[in-house]
Amino acid sequence: MLSAFTFGGGFVIVSLMKKRFVDKEGWIGEEEMLNLAVIAQSSPGAIAVNASVLVGWKLLGFTGAVTAVFGTILPPLIILSLISLSYKAFRENEIVRAVLKGMMTGVAAVIIDVVISMAGKILKERKLIPVVIIIGAFTAYYIFHINVAYVILFFGVLSALISLHDNKTGKRHL
Repeated sequence: MLSAFTFGGGFVIVSLMKKRFVDKEGWIGEEEMLNLAVIAQSSPGAIAVNASVLVGWKLLGFTGAVTAVFGTILPPLIILSLISLSYKAFRENEIVRAVLKGMMTGVAAVIIDVVISMAGKILKERKLIPVVIIIGAFTAYYIFHINVAYVILFFGVLSALISLHDNKTGKRHL
């Protein structure tokens, strides 16, 4: 259902998954959903599919993962296939263009909501290292225009090293 009625890409679906599976159903904890979203983001492929596979696996194992893949991929595939049959009419329709522009604004609002809610949890814990990583990644990409793959690789390795250190010392920095 989420995949069929969601516009805007993976981050929108992740936010809706959080609202449904964490806030409404209580099937997954907020921190675990955040971790699954991070893994989905850093894995190859579409974040929506990756996140749904991880949540499906968490809830029902292999059956849940397979069901989640089909539930995530089939609705947009069917909808886009039907739209492609009359693409020319949609492309030239001013009403459709206006609706899509309006949807872009809504998508931006949902993505901002995800960032605020997920980053808010990190900021509430008052841990310095995650905040430094967030600011560092933003600065590296947005200000210095470093390729996002290098940014993810660097901060992923840095986070892994910090986690290894935390496991050895018993402290928790992340």
